[in-house]
Amino acid sequence: MFIQVLKSKIHRVTVTEANLNYIGSITIDQDLIDAAGIMPGERVFIVDNNNGERLDTYVIAGERGSGVVCLNGAAARKVQPGDIVIIMAYAMMQPEEAKTFKPSVIFPEERTNRLPK
Repeated sequence: MFIQVLKSKIHRVTVTEANLNYIGSITIDQDLIDAAGIMPGERVFIVDNNNGERLDTYVIAGERGSGVVCLNGAAARKVQPGDIVIIMAYAMMQPEEAKTFKPSVIFPEERTNRLPK
């Protein structure tokens, strides 16, 4: 049996853009996805702390160091620029592995979405 366990988390970043006319996904600064251990194309779950919306989509790598967090396509209707979101990715694993697994959790600066120095 496999269970889903939190693998990666980008905790409390500020949405910088919402692009309704894009095909879909979330664009995230490459520095953030690298630090969190998230891959381009990977499925992520997004929680909006401002309005309670919860959605899932896939990641597109944004410009490194830009601080970009942009919801694209239909998700742009659920999250607005300036909202604070939490981005999470999960992994499937055996319960025995899950007992010792430690997720990668990062805490970027909310206003700039950059990693603390």
